[in-house]
Amino acid sequence: MRRVISVVLVFLILGAVAGPRAWAAETEGVRGDRSPGSQMAAAITTVTGIAISPLLGTGAYGAYLWWSAEGAAARERLPWFAQVQFWLPALCIVGICAAKDAFGAVVPPGWKKPLDVLETIENKASGLIAAGVVIPVTMAHLSKSLAGTEAMVEGGFGSSGLAMVTVGAIDFSWLLNVVTVPLGIAVFAVVWMASHAINVLILLSPWGAIDAALKSARTGLLGLLTVTATLEPWVAAGLSVVVIIVAWLVAGWAFRLTVFGWVFSWDFLTLRRLRFRPRENDNAVFAGGQLGDVPVRTYGRLRRKEGGGLEFVYRPRVIGGRVVRAVPGTQATRAVGCGLFFSSVTNGEDDTLFLLPPRYRGHEESLVATYELGGGVRPAGLRKAWSVMRELFGGKAAQTQVV
Repeated sequence: MRRVISVVLVFLILGAVAGPRAWAAETEGVRGDRSPGSQMAAAITTVTGIAISPLLGTGAYGAYLWWSAEGAAARERLPWFAQVQFWLPALCIVGICAAKDAFGAVVPPGWKKPLDVLETIENKASGLIAAGVVIPVTMAHLSKSLAGTEAMVEGGFGSSGLAMVTVGAIDFSWLLNVVTVPLGIAVFAVVWMASHAINVLILLSPWGAIDAALKSARTGLLGLLTVTATLEPWVAAGLSVVVIIVAWLVAGWAFRLTVFGWVFSWDFLTLRRLRFRPRENDNAVFAGGQLGDVPVRTYGRLRRKEGGGLEFVYRPRVIGGRVVRAVPGTQATRAVGCGLFFSSVTNGEDDTLFLLPPRYRGHEESLVATYELGGGVRPAGLRKAWSVMRELFGGKAAQTQVV
């Protein structure tokens, strides 16, 4: 366990401290090679790296820009994310998260879970910032380079504040922006969702050691991209393409985890259970692993049929027609498993039919009465940990599904 914690801390410290200098070395190499291919390779690596860890990536990228700028005048022209007021607190937050994960491996799960919720929300917020500002600036910079209208000011960006200036009489880079910016944002979104799934898995994980292993794997991948970009940009670009392809293949799984994580975090942070009352029918739930071809954590509604029995109604592709699936089991075998942070509807002892958002915590008896669950309310906790992790990483959870 200590080795896992050490790996997490080492990678995070390297990303926060050595990352900017590595990016600096990468960019110096790119400046030496002004070919369109080299510019594209650097852009792909940058977008992928920031998507893997938005706060660390954006903070390190901004720190590099500030570090490489020569003189106060050049630094004042840098974008806001390259100012000390942003990147220094950002890297400090990354360090706090590293300490949280390190200590979380040796403390009871309940002590760290609220901090995991806050980190999940932070990851979403930093992802929105990166997708809305940093990625468009990066791709616009690529468009300027490809169009041949880029002019880098020594030690900083142009005075426009958007990291580039036009030196030609006619600037056609805006035509390239129509393609490069949406493409960059799309690539970022796909990779970010796959990376963000790690935060949600940590929310569901009962063991701090697993949290540290997941974090070390993600941060290690980011460190590998940074090191390979320093040594050989094309190798880093090829590795980035592999990451993008894998992220695309698990996009449906990652999207469902992202939705689950948002609902979980919002319910937990706002204490929604204190002002929530379950409906008499048609309540929002997430699918478990026992509903046939329904992907795990699909968001839908649980309904009680007039003739008896239960059904799950959901939209396979978020929008479009609804699909109805009968809920397996009988009235006598179905029950509500009451957990520490969220509960579930089970069929028997181990089969999870539905995962309930935290808003239902404390309202398990109402659900039993609403859906006539003969098994009543049963305790659920760490003794169920192994079956939960098996569902997270195996079976349907690991299959690529179309949302």
